[in-house]
Amino acid sequence: MERDQWINRRLHGDGVVELQLGHAPENRLTAEFLNDFEREIREMSADPDVKAVLLTSPFKDFSTGVDQDLADARALAPDLNAAFLALYTFPKPVIIATVGLCSGAGMFFVLASDLRVAHARAGFELIDVQLGREYPVALMEIARATLDANTQRRLMLTGQRLGPIAARNAQIIEVLADDLEDLHGYALKEARKMARLPGQAYAKIKRDLRIDTIERIETRLDDELQPAAHASRLAG
Repeated sequence: MERDQWINRRLHGDGVVELQLGHAPENRLTAEFLNDFEREIREMSADPDVKAVLLTSPFKDFSTGVDQDLADARALAPDLNAAFLALYTFPKPVIIATVGLCSGAGMFFVLASDLRVAHARAGFELIDVQLGREYPVALMEIARATLDANTQRRLMLTGQRLGPIAARNAQIIEVLADDLEDLHGYALKEARKMARLPGQAYAKIKRDLRIDTIERIETRLDDELQPAAHASRLAG
């Protein structure tokens, strides 16, 4: 699949834009895909005609995250931080309709969204601990802000997979749909409803609710960059 087909926009009217993630076959996260996603999010953030965004996927699994066989997953940390921080700080409503599995970093499409609708056969897992990987700064802070302490323990310290009922009980998702048609219909209905909310007030309240997490992410990212910048000056 060509890069210009990785992310497709579909207009539903009334300011609702569906952003379909189409990096076949399961939206594995690469630097290029993450960069394209971040660019789309930032463009829609500045577009006054966009009132709400609906995230979808045409695949069996919504996103299986970073390739488990990637030799150095740490190299993707800057791209993961940038993409999911852009989604988390997006000033407009984001509604996600998840199918199949959301695994590893792919879970953060869900956790950074504002309203989450899932198919009745969806699954959710954060398996980095099983792979011996740590979480990049933005992902860790979003998880801390979004998941309660018990769910953090179940998901992040064991890699346990949650089914749709358990995920709803843990408030990872709000709405369950029995079939794919209902999934898209429910999510689109919620997107239309949220698109009608006053945009300026929504952006301000969302920012205020998330500002502590955003500032922690930005501070930690700055702290990480300082040693590298110091080493670069010495080398120069």
